[in-house]
Amino acid sequence: MSMPPHRLGLILVTASAIAWSMAGFFTRLIALDTWTMLAWRGIFGALGIGTLILAIEGRRAWRGLAAMGWPGWTFALVSALGMVLFITALRHTTVAHVAVIYATVPFVAAALAWFTLRERPTGSAILASLAALAGVCVMVGLGIEGSPFGDVLALLMTVTMAVMMVIARKYRDIPVMHAAWLSAVLSAAASWPLGDPLALTFHDLWLLALFGLVNSALGLALFTLGARYLPAIETALIGSLDAPLAPLWVWLFFTETPGLGTLIGGLIVFTAVLLHILLSATLRRAARTAEP
Repeated sequence: MSMPPHRLGLILVTASAIAWSMAGFFTRLIALDTWTMLAWRGIFGALGIGTLILAIEGRRAWRGLAAMGWPGWTFALVSALGMVLFITALRHTTVAHVAVIYATVPFVAAALAWFTLRERPTGSAILASLAALAGVCVMVGLGIEGSPFGDVLALLMTVTMAVMMVIARKYRDIPVMHAAWLSAVLSAAASWPLGDPLALTFHDLWLLALFGLVNSALGLALFTLGARYLPAIETALIGSLDAPLAPLWVWLFFTETPGLGTLIGGLIVFTAVLLHILLSATLRRAARTAEP
């Protein structure tokens, strides 16, 4: 008996959120310097994504790289920078702080789209952005377990992710999987000479392989397949699960407990994000209903 497409989509996108949320867990688990970790994560991520591309497109796989153009290369470069900032931020502040700051990315993207594409944000987006900003201020101001340097890195990472969203919105024909493969290659190449990638044990290599394959390749594959079967609103809601799940794993396995300020600020941010997504979907549905 075959599974209904909608249920299959829910399972796949949920699994992708779980895979993406494991970044903090692996960062805490692997006792290597940041650059060595980034180098091997990029290598294994590129191997996994490249295999996925070959499986889907066969001999036509590399045409996507030739068709990327400067928008695709820019997307890949920004993505590689974002990954470096992401992993470095996880090493300098708590996973909860990174997750809460990253959860504001829809509003940062909306602000960038306003300045660059002249897309005027809705009133609900502006209110939700202010609420999310207040939540981050509460977390940073009252939280005692993070660090200003790590929080700034997480904010810069969030900006890079927002830039990627704006590029993808303006240039909709960018082959995203090919750009993700190139991003992994670039991050590995940039990190390799800065670390000590050959001074590791087989156990380290095994963990790094899991990090790259699960967090990068598997997460992308599950999301790409699952998003085909779900409305955009459900995809966005389920995909946002990686933000609260990320600190959950390090709390369960490493007893990295968020403080009260982080919990309050995180609750404000996540509530703002969820309400914004739901309200936007409701308004779009009402607009379609009103069309003749």
